[in-house]
Amino acid sequence: MLSSLVSNGQPRTPDRSELMAPWWSFTKTVLAATALSLVRDALVGLDEPILDQPFTLRQLLRHEAGLADYGELAEYHAAVANNESAWSASEMMQRLDGARLRYSPGTDWRYSNVGYLLIGRLIEQLTDLTLDDAVSQRVLIPLGLSNVRFAKTRADLHTAHLGGTLNYDPAWVYHGLLIGPISQAALFLDRLLSGDLLSPGLLLEMQAARTLGGPIPGRPWIAPGYGLGVMQGSIDGGLSLCGHTGCGPGSVIAVYRICNGDASACCAAFEAGASEGAVEAHVVGQLIQVLRQGAEGV
Repeated sequence: MLSSLVSNGQPRTPDRSELMAPWWSFTKTVLAATALSLVRDALVGLDEPILDQPFTLRQLLRHEAGLADYGELAEYHAAVANNESAWSASEMMQRLDGARLRYSPGTDWRYSNVGYLLIGRLIEQLTDLTLDDAVSQRVLIPLGLSNVRFAKTRADLHTAHLGGTLNYDPAWVYHGLLIGPISQAALFLDRLLSGDLLSPGLLLEMQAARTLGGPIPGRPWIAPGYGLGVMQGSIDGGLSLCGHTGCGPGSVIAVYRICNGDASACCAAFEAGASEGAVEAHVVGQLIQVLRQGAEGV
């Protein structure tokens, strides 16, 4: 399993040339940070209706807007399995009846990639930039990241750790699919949560999670929850994880940060052919080991 560590803000993994990896749904955390930079700059409020809809940016970011998800469409899974080209966003929304709310915003929770498609559109509308440029200018460059970009073609994924084994159209990820070295994913999350890109108040808002029940079999969560573009919850030992797991055809990425007093650690891990639980467990093990070594003065 490929992994990268940051301890108390300092990279712990040897610096080396890395292949690109698909960030899958960790892209949501980057989009959330971009959207929250708009809140920081008073271009939008967290709790005001947006895009002429009855839901707010907070509800979109936290999957509480009432939207469905195209992952529930059997024909979507069949098309991906057959290596077909992605439908247009309008066709996907038509097939899903995606404009119809499934519940009243704020009253329930349902994971929705469609919600993050709309967040991307809001970012473009308020910045008058392409999503690529807005994400780059507002979060990637300010946090000192390099060599991170949106995958546009199947060939973009052939440069990733999956090599030429994946014949997948990245346009199936309707909110956009970032690719980059996993060391950059770990640095992004660590610098986002420990730095001054967003105010302390906005970082608290980001990590204020809706609790989603009890332990998940095969995964390290004791009390999982979801904040504003981050999975947030407790694990064994009374510690709390913040970050995101992403999975797509053939691979999983998990990027999480943990704090214990003044000590912090962040780990990103990527593996082909693994389960979400296996990659998350690896990340948790790495994080706890780093914290333990720090406590022992190693």
